[in-house]
Amino acid sequence: MATPATALHRADGKPPRVLVVDDEQMLTDLLSMALRMEGWDVRAAASGFQALQAAREFEPDAMVLDIMMPDLDGMAVLQRLRQSGNDVPVLLLTARDAVSDRVAGLTAGGDDYVTKPFSLEEVVARLRGLMRRAGTAQASDAEPILRVGDLSLNEDSHEVERAGTEIELTATEFELLRYLMRNQRRVVSKAQILDRVWNYDFGGRSSVVELYISYLRKKIDQGREPLIHTVRGVGYMIKAPQ
Repeated sequence: MATPATALHRADGKPPRVLVVDDEQMLTDLLSMALRMEGWDVRAAASGFQALQAAREFEPDAMVLDIMMPDLDGMAVLQRLRQSGNDVPVLLLTARDAVSDRVAGLTAGGDDYVTKPFSLEEVVARLRGLMRRAGTAQASDAEPILRVGDLSLNEDSHEVERAGTEIELTATEFELLRYLMRNQRRVVSKAQILDRVWNYDFGGRSSVVELYISYLRKKIDQGREPLIHTVRGVGYMIKAPQ
């Protein structure tokens, strides 16, 4: 069976604190809900100035920070945080996918980024990794490894191996594989995959799922006993060979 993600806690034993900053109320609510389901203490801010105030008062262990905001954008918030000596790990949210924008965010002091649209599970996984690497939160148990047969996936380091051989995946391929492995031996439909892997309001077609399943099969199953199976008319399932 898939190993559940291990719970994180602060050095004082309390849940990690995460500050979510975005001016889109619906997105803030969704992110906050997903993070609270992890058992984390969450506070939201709708503007750059609110974010700076909340960072001082709330003292978060990690921050989700949108780049595009009307009053003080994410870059400016990040620069002010770093100039004041605040080294809280920051996960940047951006609608921009240009390399120059990503480099600018990381150069300004960001620790990681996701581009919109994104999956909520990806944000949670990235935050877990940021807090553990920064030492602001730690796990009670071992590394959160998902396993199906000789296939393993590390949710924190994003490393994937099959029979000891490392497999390079794109971010979307990784999220798709993670979702399948978390639902080992359970059939998941194309609609479920679109909803959980792509994003909260993805308007795409089921053909994109078929395309990415084919990508995964080439990397995971080609030349090996297959783990990913199609259940015709229903969806897909991953399971270890009998």
